[in-house]
Amino acid sequence: MHAPSSSAAVAAPAAPAAGGRARLPVALYALTVGAFGIGTTEFVIMGLLLQVAADLQVGLAAAGLLISGYALGVFVGAPVLTVATGRMPRKAVLVALMLIFTLGNIVCAIAPNYEVLMIARVITSLAHGTFFGVGAVVATGLVPEDRKASAISIMFTGLTVATLLGVPAGAWLGLHFGWRSTFWAVAVIGVIATLVIATLVPKDRSKPEPVALRREVRAVLHPQVLLGLLMTVLGFAGVFTVYTFIQPILTTLSGFGEAAVSPILLVFGGGMILGNLIGGRLADKRLAPALIGTLVALALVLGVMTFALHNRVATVAFVGLLGVAAFATVPPLQLWVLQKTDAAGQNLASSLNIGAFNLGNALGAWLGGAVIEHGPGLGAVTWVAALVTVSGLALALVAAKLDANGRAVDDAPRSTGRAAAACAN
Repeated sequence: MHAPSSSAAVAAPAAPAAGGRARLPVALYALTVGAFGIGTTEFVIMGLLLQVAADLQVGLAAAGLLISGYALGVFVGAPVLTVATGRMPRKAVLVALMLIFTLGNIVCAIAPNYEVLMIARVITSLAHGTFFGVGAVVATGLVPEDRKASAISIMFTGLTVATLLGVPAGAWLGLHFGWRSTFWAVAVIGVIATLVIATLVPKDRSKPEPVALRREVRAVLHPQVLLGLLMTVLGFAGVFTVYTFIQPILTTLSGFGEAAVSPILLVFGGGMILGNLIGGRLADKRLAPALIGTLVALALVLGVMTFALHNRVATVAFVGLLGVAAFATVPPLQLWVLQKTDAAGQNLASSLNIGAFNLGNALGAWLGGAVIEHGPGLGAVTWVAALVTVSGLALALVAAKLDANGRAVDDAPRSTGRAAAACAN
């Protein structure tokens, strides 16, 4: 497995614009196109479950496992595929992943039965975690030091736009032309993304030197990296404890008709895009405060949302705020893991963090279901979600304190050396 090279090893940082601030390179937007396609194929199945179940003659619960299978594939596949492609140049890895993604969606479109569809979904999911993991490393290598979190947020904007536009468009296609047409459309997006990445993402400027897998694993096992992974799991578990059951929350608690759910989810998607960009800007300025602040905001939104759900206007407002708060955490969480591992483990750590997001999704969906079926009920989902996020916030506070203590220890020898030099003079 090779060590991720420095920023210069991928491409030279963008030249400063006339105003003195570096322009974001167009290659970032090539990564965004890939992220859009992957985000669409992950979530679009939620709007196709009834049609898939009817066509393939399976129950709704079995159809729902197509979502769980994908998430499990991301969680397991991200580190495995990252290790397997470790000796390849990063651009070649990204192109290969988009080809896997495209092939997987073609197989989904022609799947003759449920079993083949499940296998195809898992194959497609293998590209997900490694694409975002390696893509985040490539994105941060394209820009100067003070734009790294913004670069990550630009790439992840593809995921948020997929939720805002790709998923509703896919559901509309499935409704009017059959669910298979949706997967054909996503496969076309995969072809476009492959061509764009192959054309616009620069080649690695230096040949990576092989690094032993043991060294990579040792880098990932750093306490700050492990804390970052746990923060990601718990932070996003809180989000999906609510988001998984947003339809019954809106219809049962807030009194909206089913036709109103899709437009309200557009508000959530718009909030995701805004939050993603805000999180990137904040993390570029001061990473630890951004990490803590966004998790505080997410916990507050989830907690206060409990009292807003019986007022329709307030509900819509808080759905939008939830989108902002949820995705404001993404760039700080991803950048924290990248910064706290050394060069030998960056690809693996970044991919593991994408797997951690998906593990959080699965954990949140399970917890929300348990609260509804065995606990206080649907009305308690939001405040339980807030408690989960608070547990992630507690870890962030611990990580920030350890980080500050570590810097103080590192600075002490320098201060002693300066004092000795002053005495000698």
